[in-house]
Amino acid sequence: MSRYRGPRMKIIRRPGTLPGLTSKTPGSKVGSSDRSTSNKKISQYRIRLEEKQKLRLHYGLTERQLLKYVFTARGAKGSTGQLLLQLLEMRLDNTIFRLGMVPTIPAARQLVNHRHVSINDHIIDIPSYNCRPGDIITINTREKFRLVNWRDMNSLQKPEIPNHLTFDSKEFLGSVQQIIDRDWIYLKINELLVVEYYSRQV
Repeated sequence: MSRYRGPRMKIIRRPGTLPGLTSKTPGSKVGSSDRSTSNKKISQYRIRLEEKQKLRLHYGLTERQLLKYVFTARGAKGSTGQLLLQLLEMRLDNTIFRLGMVPTIPAARQLVNHRHVSINDHIIDIPSYNCRPGDIITINTREKFRLVNWRDMNSLQKPEIPNHLTFDSKEFLGSVQQIIDRDWIYLKINELLVVEYYSRQV
């Protein structure tokens, strides 16, 4: 399945708020599709599928990419669900988003693809790059002025920076201090259901 590129407000009606996909929130108005399914019993498969879709849409991944992360998490020691979320959170595009440099993960991905991002003074154009403790993330001069203006105009909407990152607003650079803790992953999701979904598929 390819990466979703359609209307963002339409796609978040069912899973709810996905801050990585869009800063907007779905309205409280109940649609006809919600009314038609409100009295029906929801299968366990559907519950797992919706959790998986929520995770995939939030981080902007293809099905193949997410499956690859699941296999990587399975092969490491520890809780597969938590390791999966940590792998996704440490992606470069998500890290830029979590630093508050851009409004969404797709915006961060575009920034990286256009070669505006450097890590430790080396240009990185791979959004899935795995950030590590000690990495220093900077934006090139031309884009930096544009993003500084955006942050100033949206000062009331700045997200809280998680404890594994630090951000220097004067120099407009971020640094990775450690691997993120589960408590700082604010996406409302049950990662165990995602792991269970894939355990039944592969």
